[in-house]
Amino acid sequence: MSAPLVRVLVVDDSAVVRAFICGALTRNPQLQVIGQAADGLDALRKIAALRPDVVTLDIEMPHMNGIGVLERAAGKLPVSFVMVSTLTQAGAQVTFEALNKGAFDYVTKPQNAARTARPEFQRNLQAKVLAAAQAKGRTRRLAQADAGSQVPRLPPNRATGWVVAMGISCGGPQTLFRLLPAFPSDFVPIVLTQHMPAQFTGPFAKHLDGVCAMKVREAAGGEALEPGTILVAPGDRHLHVVRRGIRLTTELDAGPPVSGHRPSVDAMFRSVAEACGPRAVGVVMTGMGRDGAAGIVALAAAGGRTVAQDEQTSLVYGMPKAAAETGCVQHVAPLSAIPATIARLIQREERPALTKR
Repeated sequence: MSAPLVRVLVVDDSAVVRAFICGALTRNPQLQVIGQAADGLDALRKIAALRPDVVTLDIEMPHMNGIGVLERAAGKLPVSFVMVSTLTQAGAQVTFEALNKGAFDYVTKPQNAARTARPEFQRNLQAKVLAAAQAKGRTRRLAQADAGSQVPRLPPNRATGWVVAMGISCGGPQTLFRLLPAFPSDFVPIVLTQHMPAQFTGPFAKHLDGVCAMKVREAAGGEALEPGTILVAPGDRHLHVVRRGIRLTTELDAGPPVSGHRPSVDAMFRSVAEACGPRAVGVVMTGMGRDGAAGIVALAAAGGRTVAQDEQTSLVYGMPKAAAETGCVQHVAPLSAIPATIARLIQREERPALTKR
């Protein structure tokens, strides 16, 4: 039997944009547009009446904006929300507010009619909506997360000389807002690649900085890796870690996409494997596709430790699954246990044991 269609409600105050989004969605036979709404109040009425699986939600609308819709519906009704955001820093700020209030993920709004016809936009929108349908009922307002979803905070760090590299994609913002505050202010340096547009990574880092004990900033290139600091790859550059004498520093690369992405998790992991060898921990978390799998192989071959998020807590079990299928993931952990797993690996020397798959 074929899988049931994913029922989608499209919400935007622009009839032109609604038509573009509907056209992109209906090109996928797994998706069914069951209605449209032009403002937040209309959206709430149609969510109650039509019971969609997923709502694509504009932010700036008359009568009630997208944030208002999330405040009234996210986590209270069995529906997932995908925000449709403007590709600006202001759009990024309000998008992260929406993610905090329970949106699953976001796509960037087409700038004009010509852009909507691009296959990249269509694929991204379709994939995010399909992923949101799978995660229906599993996203929640971060401020109101239940006790079972909390990530325990780690005690002060005692280890030195290590680097942690994290790769994440679809469902990443919600996951990272839970995960990263668990690390203490003196933890070993963390480098992070999150698939995200260039205009979003700076505000994203600033948003994380406001909730973390560690300092979080967008990597500028050439800075030293220091304890207590998380460096986020810019949205249009690969983030590499390079060794210069006894110092580890960052290097940004505007070269072609790697594994279909720039920034690429594989590119970052390979650089960490070369620069840090057995003093590195690589972590693959929620996301679509395979980025990070080849890098996990490189890290394991260099003697590094490797961790993947488990299926149950991954909002999208694509990247962690691909990594685990390489046979080079040594530890599979739920989101709540990932910080403690990393801390255990860097605080004692233990021989890695590959996870059999």
